Amino acid sequence: MALFLVGLIVLLVGGFASFLAGRRPTLASALGAGSAVLGNVVAVIPAFRILSSGLTESLQSRWNLPIGSFFIEIDPLSALFLIPIFGLSAVAAVYGAEYLSIYRHEKNLGAPWLFYNLLVIGMALVVVARNGVLFLVAWEVMSLASFFLVTFEYERQAVCRAGCIYLIAMHIGTAFVIAFFILLGRQAGSLDFDKAPLLSSFWAGVLFLLAVVGFGTKAGFMPFHVWLPHAHPAAPSHVSAIMSGVMIKTGIYGLVRALTILGTPPAWWCWLLIAIGAASGILGVLFALAQHDLKRLLAYHSVENIGIITMGIGVGLLGVNMNSPTLAILGFGGGLFHVINHAVFKGLLFLGAGSVLRSTGTGHLDLLGGLIKRMPWTACTFLIGSIAISGLPPLNGFVSEFLIYFGVFKAGLAGGPEAVISALIVIGSLALIGGLALACFTKAFGIVFLGEPRSTHAEQAQECGWGMKSSLLILAAFCILLGAFSPLVVKSAASVISEITALPPDQVRTELANTSSVLTHIVIASLILLGAVVFLIILRKRLLRGRSVRQAGTWDCGYAEPGPKMQYTATSFAQPLTDLFGFFLRTHKSISPPKGVFPRESALDTETADVCEKYVYQPVFKGISSVLSKLRWLQHGRLQVYILYIALTLWILLIWKLM
Repeated sequence: MALFLVGLIVLLVGGFASFLAGRRPTLASALGAGSAVLGNVVAVIPAFRILSSGLTESLQSRWNLPIGSFFIEIDPLSALFLIPIFGLSAVAAVYGAEYLSIYRHEKNLGAPWLFYNLLVIGMALVVVARNGVLFLVAWEVMSLASFFLVTFEYERQAVCRAGCIYLIAMHIGTAFVIAFFILLGRQAGSLDFDKAPLLSSFWAGVLFLLAVVGFGTKAGFMPFHVWLPHAHPAAPSHVSAIMSGVMIKTGIYGLVRALTILGTPPAWWCWLLIAIGAASGILGVLFALAQHDLKRLLAYHSVENIGIITMGIGVGLLGVNMNSPTLAILGFGGGLFHVINHAVFKGLLFLGAGSVLRSTGTGHLDLLGGLIKRMPWTACTFLIGSIAISGLPPLNGFVSEFLIYFGVFKAGLAGGPEAVISALIVIGSLALIGGLALACFTKAFGIVFLGEPRSTHAEQAQECGWGMKSSLLILAAFCILLGAFSPLVVKSAASVISEITALPPDQVRTELANTSSVLTHIVIASLILLGAVVFLIILRKRLLRGRSVRQAGTWDCGYAEPGPKMQYTATSFAQPLTDLFGFFLRTHKSISPPKGVFPRESALDTETADVCEKYVYQPVFKGISSVLSKLRWLQHGRLQVYILYIALTLWILLIWKLM
């Protein structure tokens, strides 16, 4: 615990030191990034120790706030979330030092590093807090720090709008979280997590729904996800990586922690989480497929992967409800392992998108192309991240999804009708999500990196520096290593799963060992196939060595001067799939068809608005705004009237209290 606190102190001191040195951008970046790396590395050490040993470390101290205490604890579940928080934050800090350097003559770089370190501190305290008041304080620090990072380029109108949407969404979610802790504390007589009450089925259900809405808003569950496609593209890319890779996982942590407090789950909890996960996964990847902006595309894939995690948790919870250890162990195992895997490959993809954006000045897919020749390191690492997020072996994204597949398949073979239904829903959903994700990243990688440049932005692109490249290479290496050594990693999760499911540790270890043996054969077969491909590539190069190379124009189908416009666009590549699922996407098309014998111009523009935002949130907020606008007569602008309002309010509250 001492190292954890030392790491947080380093982050806090380094952040304020960077803020004070803001007029000297080089020093501010060095202090900010250096303290972020050092603080994260120091603080993550106890997390590894606790996860491997299965022990718990805690610290409790009274403070002056009512019904509160400084009560923190690192158990295996907290350690599992701390590792990606500190790990990705350290890597992203190295990236951010170079990424922000282009703003050194325009902005004070001390402020973003202060908020970056505060964001990391807030996330860390959220997952170790064991008191409701401390949890809410850390939750608010995390939300406000990330808001200031999202609005880093506040002079852009789109960024200001994204920041407002994000702030409103976060505080709507926070309101539900506050209600959750108030009701929980009222039932228990304390806000300390270790004094959880015995709840009736009614109150347990109410608290569960509050947790789903409150924590689900932060996580990005459908339909509470509307802030994600706005906030993630607006933020600096290393901040987008943190927000998508680890910050939204604090919502998953809060939900899982709530489940450990609320007791034995009824069946409807399990099915609700499975339904939310399936809907978020499928709709998230569909909306990603229809996007034209690279970072917005990745933001919708965050919704998709949160859906996969939620399905895993729902499957694990169903296993607890059905008294099926296999379903419980592999469901929670797959969902929680995907927390780590998603942090790695989504962090990699957002950093890769940031390199493209910084080099070309645009993230619009139809203005890119041909970057593999100009940015080979970025292209190679982005390809690794694309394969991982598509769930293909032998990379890490495959492993966590395989655990969920394997769990529901085994339970479906051995269980009753309920297990069979869950297997059909989960396997069908994961298969559809995987296929659509593969199509989406084939589009993203192909349009951005292959072919010919579609604009001067792409023609003038250059590879990023070694500060940014090193971060990409580290995360790409972890995508490979977590996949290759997944049998060992899966076994290390026994203490976490045992804590959540309340199953005997030996039983959990046995089930994970059996699954790891199957996983070992898959990983070996995948590595052999990959080795064979590499061998054939090397053999081909050796056989062709020394031969003359002739160049000739490709067949141009009758066109004398083929150009970049003859390539697939992002819209045309995805059109067969977006048309197939047009009922859900509601894509608006604007067509200017070619006219005349020798047409010069034609155009097809598509816009896919978020249906939840367009048909749910916008009408609701417009209605609220219309109602509130009728109360503007209360705003006289006179101080004495406002004092009268306060006095009347206090008088009413006093009477209500005395009654």
